[in-house]
Amino acid sequence: MEAAGSWDALEWTKIEPLSRSVSHSNLEFLFEYEEVMVEGYGVVLVNTDEAGTLLVTNFRLLFLSEGTRNIVPLGTIPLATIEKINKMVVKMQSAPRQPDKTLPRRLLQVIGKDMRIIVFGFRPRTKQRRRIYDALLGSTKPSRILDLYAFISGPSKFNNTNPQVRLLKEYFRLLGKDTTHASMSMIENQSFTLSNDLWRISSANSNYTMCQSYPFALIVPKLIPDQEVLQASTFRARCRLPVVTWCHPVIGSGAVLARSSQPLVGLMMNMRSNTDEKLVAALCTQLAGVGGKRRKLYIADARPRKNALANGAMGGGSESSSNYFQSEIFFFGIDNIHAMRDSLARLREYVDTYGATSSDGMSSFLRHGGWSWGGGNLSSMSASVSTLGDSGWLIHVQSVLAGSAWIAARVALESASVLVHCSDGWDRTTQLVSLASLLLDPYYRTFTGFQALVEKDWLAFGHPFSDRMGIPTISASANIPLELSRQSSAGTFPSSPMRQSSGSYTSQTPTTTHAQTSNNYSPIFLQWVDCVSQLMRMYPFAFEFSSAFLVDLLDCVFSCRFGNFLCNSEKERQQCGISETCGCLWKYLADLRASDGRSHVHYNLFYDPIKHDGPLLPPAAALAPTLWPQFHLRWACPAEAQSGEVEAQYRKMAIKFFELQKAKEVVESKAKETAAMMESLSAELRNEKQISSSATRLATRASKESEAIKRAVQSLGCKVHFSNGGDCTVDVENSLFDTQNSIFSSAKRESDGTMQHNEKSDLSVSITVVADDAVASNPIGRMCETLCPLRTRDGGCRWPDTGCAQLGSQFVGLKANFDAFDRLSIYDGYFQPE
Repeated sequence: MEAAGSWDALEWTKIEPLSRSVSHSNLEFLFEYEEVMVEGYGVVLVNTDEAGTLLVTNFRLLFLSEGTRNIVPLGTIPLATIEKINKMVVKMQSAPRQPDKTLPRRLLQVIGKDMRIIVFGFRPRTKQRRRIYDALLGSTKPSRILDLYAFISGPSKFNNTNPQVRLLKEYFRLLGKDTTHASMSMIENQSFTLSNDLWRISSANSNYTMCQSYPFALIVPKLIPDQEVLQASTFRARCRLPVVTWCHPVIGSGAVLARSSQPLVGLMMNMRSNTDEKLVAALCTQLAGVGGKRRKLYIADARPRKNALANGAMGGGSESSSNYFQSEIFFFGIDNIHAMRDSLARLREYVDTYGATSSDGMSSFLRHGGWSWGGGNLSSMSASVSTLGDSGWLIHVQSVLAGSAWIAARVALESASVLVHCSDGWDRTTQLVSLASLLLDPYYRTFTGFQALVEKDWLAFGHPFSDRMGIPTISASANIPLELSRQSSAGTFPSSPMRQSSGSYTSQTPTTTHAQTSNNYSPIFLQWVDCVSQLMRMYPFAFEFSSAFLVDLLDCVFSCRFGNFLCNSEKERQQCGISETCGCLWKYLADLRASDGRSHVHYNLFYDPIKHDGPLLPPAAALAPTLWPQFHLRWACPAEAQSGEVEAQYRKMAIKFFELQKAKEVVESKAKETAAMMESLSAELRNEKQISSSATRLATRASKESEAIKRAVQSLGCKVHFSNGGDCTVDVENSLFDTQNSIFSSAKRESDGTMQHNEKSDLSVSITVVADDAVASNPIGRMCETLCPLRTRDGGCRWPDTGCAQLGSQFVGLKANFDAFDRLSIYDGYFQPE
């Protein structure tokens, strides 16, 4: 047919294998401890008509492009994410009156838990498909849990604290004991049994002897002792008695969410338990501000009413409001795990059929001979919409959303307590209580809180992840530790039918490809995450994390690369030593976010914690879910899956803003450093100016003193000479006053006894100006005092009233009164008349 795609154009039957095998040492994209087991060459990815090499490792199925040798994301899937594999043969239709010389094309169909259906085509007359199929058959469903990649890779760098410690930390927050530090020593010596006015942490299940699927620590009413807790557990299916899963962190609120399994009332609903009724009644604490009035209790049964009655034939059933104090019972009508499994299979088939690319190698535009949307084929469009409705997936999502919103409204608006259960209390119950907690508590809408919520309600309270994901776990009946049982991954729903467009497809494995020992696979956790994405669409400002974070979370859960979601209960994970031997998913995701900071794709850039700092209570009209594009459409409709284009553009702008802000911070930091440096230089400059000014003043005063000395000496008839070095030389003439010469001679004799007076020679004296702080015994000072014309022979002063005499006869000191000295009349005071 003309719409047969481009297989013939690729000439895929003529593709020859590579001359040499791929060098495993050069495969840089392999993870640590990931090893290649089987290789296939000349393989065609039918979905995109792309040729390449197919590798089976101990962790995933890898498809490498023939030309670029890069990983093709669509054809690469972790082994644990594979739900089913089928060998198929397609016979191409030959033209009329022409012999059929075309060999049948051998295909391998891989159906993933992440909504993808991929098909690989292999060269004829080779055994490559058989080798790939056999490798997948053994590795996708290992017989031992220790064969999973999580145990092979080990904790690596993605290790974290013990999950039991993190559970206690969340319990302490709920009880208002945030300041108490949770530790392993608390668990070992059982000192974690804290309490507030209403609730307490019980250690009745510390050894998992009371209930194997419950956590080691439980929050129960403070007035109920552990002995009654043990008695009440016998009245509930699998001993999953009513316990508190959420209470308002503000002490005194009293409204709680509680969870349990169905009561064992029997077919006639005539079986009762006093301790169970007392425990449930204790959830109805007194209303604050209302004297003696007890709050109302709602019992939310997640099942349809007819299913609850049917369980009565097996000893189960539902409560009677007449037996439980001030209670009212509601049935939510949510279907069981088998309905959810079939619904997801139909939704996956719908997306594959009407997607842009499909597992049959053709787009929906070319299927059925024309473009169904553009050709006005209204019946085809109606059929597509009807098929989506027939899948029932969105109806189931809406049921879970509506039930959770109803529970949250009862707690927030009526301050009522709500007890939620289904049959076993680990599937629908977990969906409802965790989603209601998410609506009630803003803390759970952050990264840290969301992790605490998942670890508490899904992991600690025993959602059977191994059974629901179809991976091995510890056998309950095994005598040898770690002896494992094989779980089914596909169930009984039929395999995806192949379209009859370009040939006739025949499945060589009409039944499931793996031996089935049970029928417990179901996408319960996926459905809950889908509900969270619907709330994020309704409240885009309320969540710290983005839809991309939820997608990566699911991919990590399905891949079993980490150990957090292995096994069926906390007890089994403790027995396997998961936290010590396997990597931690939460640490891995946290490291991803830390690599890019707030600009990472996991962050919701619209998050505004102030805008939604209380409960989210969506009205019924808002609970109309749609397909989750980022998850449901990412493989079949990759272009349309990027529905958050506005968010992507905003993220780019935010990244640019962050870069500019970071550059601004760098510039501001440099500006501060420069300003500090300038301030330091200014301080140094001011200091230098002060020193310079002080020196200038000192030089000015010294200059004045020198001039005064010069005038005084010249007035005595001496000649003063100043050298370039600052030295001063005074020449005294012989023809001048005898009295003066005698004074100079006497002074010289007194200062230096070896010096002889020579009347014929000139007298030269060097005078040095000293500062204020010069010592009084300075020889220069003594010389100046000796030369002073006002001195008498006995050392006295002829004019004691002068300034220099009053200041200690410092003739040339800075403190001398030179102005007064200048005003003296030498002939009036220096010499007596004859």
